Amino acid sequence: MKSIFQQSIENKQKILIYYIDSKNNLTQRIIQVRSMNDDLLLAFCFWRNKVRTFKVDNILSAGPIKKRIGA
Repeated sequence: MKSIFQQSIENKQKILIYYIDSKNNLTQRIIQVRSMNDDLLLAFCFWRNKVRTFKVDNILSAGPIKKRIGA
């Protein structure tokens, strides 16, 4: 998963994550990672429209956003 975060930093790409928040709710977020260390991601969250901190251990999955093709 760390390679996906690194690609988001280097290419300024949006990624989709599934995350357990502080209230133990499963949330889906579209983010663009700004920086990271072993424990935390600093990322712009497009749902909250602000920079947020995410615990890496609480991220269940991460991947590229699939582009829709068609009309």
